[in-house]
Amino acid sequence: MAYGPRVALKDCTFDVEQNTIVSIVGPSGCGKSTLLWAMSGLRDLTEGEIFLDGTKIKGPHPDIGLVFQEPNLLPWRNLMDNILFPFEIRREKPDMDWIGHLLERCGLVGFERNFPRELSGGMQQRASIVRALSLRPSVLLMDEPFGALDAFIREEMNRLVEEIWLETKTTIVFITHSIEEAIFLSDRVLVMANRPGRVQQDLAVDFARPRSMQVMASKAAFDLSNTIKAGIYGFDPSVNMAAE
Repeated sequence: MAYGPRVALKDCTFDVEQNTIVSIVGPSGCGKSTLLWAMSGLRDLTEGEIFLDGTKIKGPHPDIGLVFQEPNLLPWRNLMDNILFPFEIRREKPDMDWIGHLLERCGLVGFERNFPRELSGGMQQRASIVRALSLRPSVLLMDEPFGALDAFIREEMNRLVEEIWLETKTTIVFITHSIEEAIFLSDRVLVMANRPGRVQQDLAVDFARPRSMQVMASKAAFDLSNTIKAGIYGFDPSVNMAAE
């Protein structure tokens, strides 16, 4: 049994263009979340550098928002107080008009005074998205935020993310285990290899926006999904499709 330090990421180099959505997929344990936390400035790198608009990330950055796998709402604060919490920490005045608009877009108007225990999982995650976007970050990092939701709610959340992106054009880096989710949301999909994590495929997603779920039934989506799976599982996609 192996113990001690391990190299989580190595030769993991890529750019994210402004105003795009880039998803990162790969096998469990390949370093996806480690990479995202490093991009947020919340985890130091032993080697390498991360830059935002030419400025090296050395710690938490005001222009970078983060949505976690869990909503991480404070249970003793209601929804609105949870959203306003980052402003209290920063001692900044919130833009209540913008927050109100986000609440409306996310279907949370009327639930401002409800506590997390009174909200569904999907509503809690929507609240965490509002909290992150309320600060108007230029970059939003999302660490598999919908993994715990059922399939129907997950599709609803994917459409919501695209709708908000079409309005705000916030640059988004999205970690997911769902290849279908990555294809539906993204302009590019990065496929990571395992241990140490590195980018082995950088694939463009050329479907027009806004997207409907029908695009996922297209041959182009199937072929792209097959290519991503081939990268993760190590088979030849042309051989696989020929066998079918």
